[in-house]
Amino acid sequence: MKRLRANAFILALIFIITLFAGCNQPSAPSPTPKSSPGTSMQPTSSPAQSPGATGEDVKTTASIVNTPEAFEKAISKDGTWIICLLDDLKIDKELTLEGEFTNGKKDDKGNDVIQRKIALYTQDENRNITERFTLTVPKLTIKSPNASIQHGTVKGDIYVDVNNFQLIDTTVEGNVYFTNESHKSTFSMDDKSKITGVQEVKK
Repeated sequence: MKRLRANAFILALIFIITLFAGCNQPSAPSPTPKSSPGTSMQPTSSPAQSPGATGEDVKTTASIVNTPEAFEKAISKDGTWIICLLDDLKIDKELTLEGEFTNGKKDDKGNDVIQRKIALYTQDENRNITERFTLTVPKLTIKSPNASIQHGTVKGDIYVDVNNFQLIDTTVEGNVYFTNESHKSTFSMDDKSKITGVQEVKK
């Protein structure tokens, strides 16, 4: 009986020592999420709305960019319908906004709404504009239908090769050229927008 009690005591002591040692082991640090360079998805601080975030076609998603490389990819025919800047960008080569994109919405007839948007701003959760950015580029050609540039500044010339291009609350420090009269006649800009140079057809 005494031997059984001694064995039980020893086992209990070993258990207590083991338990105490385990509780004092240093915990492993939590992994830090990494973001891809040039692209940062921050839906609460940008105007990007991503209707296709759960699996719709890439042509209805959004890109939030802060590098020239990410911007150039986003405006390509393989890019996204809305391109949102997080900072001023300066790009030293001619660029083209191209490809036909839809914004994930339907019109009154149930057809996909075609739209392309370069957003030069960020906004808060109530859609109040918090920051405006400047895109500097020697020449930006617009080939995407129903495209717009909104709430910022473009330093450089814009060449419009499509109908229904819009400037919304945007200053163009340069010229806006149109490749034909139809592109010029369907162009529109609101009262907050300004073009410092000429607006003319240039084939």
